[in-house]
Amino acid sequence: MTPAGPLRPSPLVEQAAERLRAQIADGTWPVGSKLPGETTLAKELGVGRSTVREALRALAGAGLVRPRHGAGVFVTATEPAEDWPAQLRRAAVTDVYEVRTAVEVHAARLAAQRRTDEDVTAIRAALERRRAAADADDEAFVDADIAFHAAVVAAAHNIVLSGLFAQFTPVLRKGLVELLALTGLRHDDPNTADDAHEAICRAIADGDAEEAVALVGRELENPFPPD
Repeated sequence: MTPAGPLRPSPLVEQAAERLRAQIADGTWPVGSKLPGETTLAKELGVGRSTVREALRALAGAGLVRPRHGAGVFVTATEPAEDWPAQLRRAAVTDVYEVRTAVEVHAARLAAQRRTDEDVTAIRAALERRRAAADADDEAFVDADIAFHAAVVAAAHNIVLSGLFAQFTPVLRKGLVELLALTGLRHDDPNTADDAHEAICRAIADGDAEEAVALVGRELENPFPPD
């Protein structure tokens, strides 16, 4: 059991939350149990009730406790819930790529249906930047490639799809840079897969949703195919 005792002065909320977190972790307050009231906790921790209240709010945000109206605060987990960005950082690039494919294929369909003249201009500009990056290193080329795909997703006019794609970007970038370094796919064709990206741009501009879906699906199966 974690020993009690007065806490050091500031920052009291963080210290109170850490003390309670430690007690939950060591089994002082097992999952399903009800925590003592604010007054009792305040006395045990040597802080005010407002500090306890903020500490409990922090623990609730981490998924460790949950208040029940009229019943008190109950322990729900012994480890903090892992947030979405943390899960993505830990995920295998293959897992992220599978979800990316689902997002982009659907986005391509919507983009072909909803694109504006400004969207088409943005996609074409991104395509030209990708072509210009053919003379750059792998990291710059991957950045330009991802920017093209981001422009396609943006043309879907769905903020959730755009948000998901943005969350994937760091993991995708790392995986694609490593892929190019390992395979050397750009040695003979620095602007690899340019034809596929041109076709995607054309299908979206033409409003051909089925063609856009088919092209994006094929391109994402093998993002940088050899000749």
